[in-house]
Amino acid sequence: MKHVRILVVLFTISVACKPLAESQTTDARHPRQELAPIPSSVSAARRTPIVVVAHNVLPAVVNIQTESTIRRRAVDPFFDPFGMFGGDRTYTSQALGSGFVWSSDGIIVTNNHVVEGASRITVNFNDGTQVAAKLIGVDPDSDVAVLRVDAKNLAAAPVGTSGDLMIGESVIAVGNPFGLSGSVTTGVVSALGRSVPSKEEGRTFTDFIQTDASINPGNSGGPLLNIEGKVVGINTAIYANAQGIGFAIPVDRARKVIQDLLRYGQVHSAWIGAVTATLTPEEAKRTGARVARGALVARVFTGSPAQAAGLKAGDVITTVSGKAVDSREAFSTFTSTIAAGQPLQLNVVREGSTRTVAVRPAEPPADLGLRILWEIAGLRVAEARGGVVVDEVARGSRAENIGLTAGDAVVGVNGVEIGSIKDLNRELTRSAERSSVVLSVARSRFVYNLTFPMAL
Repeated sequence: MKHVRILVVLFTISVACKPLAESQTTDARHPRQELAPIPSSVSAARRTPIVVVAHNVLPAVVNIQTESTIRRRAVDPFFDPFGMFGGDRTYTSQALGSGFVWSSDGIIVTNNHVVEGASRITVNFNDGTQVAAKLIGVDPDSDVAVLRVDAKNLAAAPVGTSGDLMIGESVIAVGNPFGLSGSVTTGVVSALGRSVPSKEEGRTFTDFIQTDASINPGNSGGPLLNIEGKVVGINTAIYANAQGIGFAIPVDRARKVIQDLLRYGQVHSAWIGAVTATLTPEEAKRTGARVARGALVARVFTGSPAQAAGLKAGDVITTVSGKAVDSREAFSTFTSTIAAGQPLQLNVVREGSTRTVAVRPAEPPADLGLRILWEIAGLRVAEARGGVVVDEVARGSRAENIGLTAGDAVVGVNGVEIGSIKDLNRELTRSAERSSVVLSVARSRFVYNLTFPMAL
């Protein structure tokens, strides 16, 4: 499936060039990271907090250089306008991004889009040392990637918390914009909890930190730091047509992703089984809700932790473990940063009264996506003809009302092409908290994009 025009630009600078020569790579076990101390001749007035932060963190900020091989069909448009006789040609391209040392034993953090499709990854340290890196794991949904280099005793960036960030608070972005290594920019936290849709990636990134610190192509994967020099975010994206607006992944959200990738090689999501929507003051007035803001429970899945805890459709979640919830995105952020089995205390407004509900998130069932497909659409599927076909349509279901029948082919979910039941289950599981799911269904020569709401 092809996605349409890009709304968000994710930072990677790509240039055609030759592979790095093997002789350029320095011994990975001995990267030099020491910076000379600030000269004693520099007055205290010039040793501002920003100067100190930049000086201390630069050894931990790295340049990520990736190499990928691209195969394209070579066609002469004059002699072969229909591309019938051209052969495949192989091109080598390289891209630049940023990253930082997460832990001193060789763990590097960057963005998923910086290393996506790379056949070779090189980490360039501040002192010029180059080290080959191994990809440990990625999470496209949060745009986080974890690398490992064969090095010890590295200078790691101190990791703070994003949970207490304040709008207007000073922040510092460090990275390699346009390939200019070790660039430092400053600004403030402009907003919190931003949702940034990316049509290119086919997903919406939630809970971003918005900042006016300059973030340009090549900054992706670099750290966003507070005035104490602690990492509060991972720089990742800007709006294509905006000026002075940058975004970063909150470090509290990234921390669990990184820990899961290091431990399991993939992200283990905690599952509650409640689909929510943002309750705005306007929606509250229209529906007669007794609270103006929160996460409105739109659906509770059968057999889920939410059902076991007594949550019901129509409940409004206003706090999670004492922290205010004013949107679906805020609730999603809380649930994505906790481990399975860690209990959550929810304050819920139901029919005008407030009650406390204890929910214990669990690991998502292995067949969660297929369960969702049955509950929201009334469809069961099977593998046939080299793909996925409808095997059963429930009586009175939305799928039957639309006109789906056994034998129809399911070829995509939310714009992502699928070719097996495993693919279908994975993409539907990723969609468990969305307000709706779009299935691409093929019949004869036509493909239909059909929307199935998650809400009851």
